[in-house]
Amino acid sequence: MSEDRAAEFVEVDGVATVRLNRPGLTRRAKEELLEAVTRAAESTTARAVLFLGSDRAFCLGQDLAEHARILEETPGQALTTVREHYNRIVLALESVQVPVVVGIGGACVGAGLGFALAGDVRVAAGRAKFGTAFTGIGLASDSGLAYRLVRSLGQARAMELMLLGTVFGAERALELGLVTEVVADEDWEARAREVAAGLASGPTAAFVAAKREVRSAADAQSDLPELLEEEADLQNQLGVTADHVGAVSSFLNKQKPTFTGQ
Repeated sequence: MSEDRAAEFVEVDGVATVRLNRPGLTRRAKEELLEAVTRAAESTTARAVLFLGSDRAFCLGQDLAEHARILEETPGQALTTVREHYNRIVLALESVQVPVVVGIGGACVGAGLGFALAGDVRVAAGRAKFGTAFTGIGLASDSGLAYRLVRSLGQARAMELMLLGTVFGAERALELGLVTEVVADEDWEARAREVAAGLASGPTAAFVAAKREVRSAADAQSDLPELLEEEADLQNQLGVTADHVGAVSSFLNKQKPTFTGQ
């Protein structure tokens, strides 16, 4: 991918890849990232989405040099970017129905952590660093970070990370459940691509349904009878798919199933 664009999109073999080429988010970077994530979300052929940064960083959040200039020139406009860009990027990520794999090669803080937690599977390099960062510059969080942390860690742990702003490493992120896997520094992108390719060759309709079930279960307003009904509806739909019928046949014949996503 070219470094000419701050954020890019490409789709190959059922994997839609979004790459953020610069760690700090300028206005241009946010606009290009929103465009790339929207294209991934709207793809009718992607069976997995891969969201990558660079070796240096996944994302550091707002470019503070640009932010300082805007604060000086038009202070009232400095934080309109939250509604104009950050909220829209997070909602676009949330709208992706297929599995989203996030590859984290370096620092992942602030809005970057919010973006990463919007994915479904996160592969991190051993050198990766994580943090909430917002209170360190006198702000509360955005990009859905509090929402994700509370649902991932509970209120007490989320409060700790938000208020203290401690920077922590990949192994601690793994212990907390904020990343799925930690690999050698040189392997993070290859491993993330491998995971995305594996998901793209899997039972796509089942993955979409599983994401829906997990999100419903995480909703504090949901109750068990409602979730059981949703499960029954989804199983009825999946039961007539070619992937399910073929997988059952393969199991009975002691063969490895081949999934087409149908």
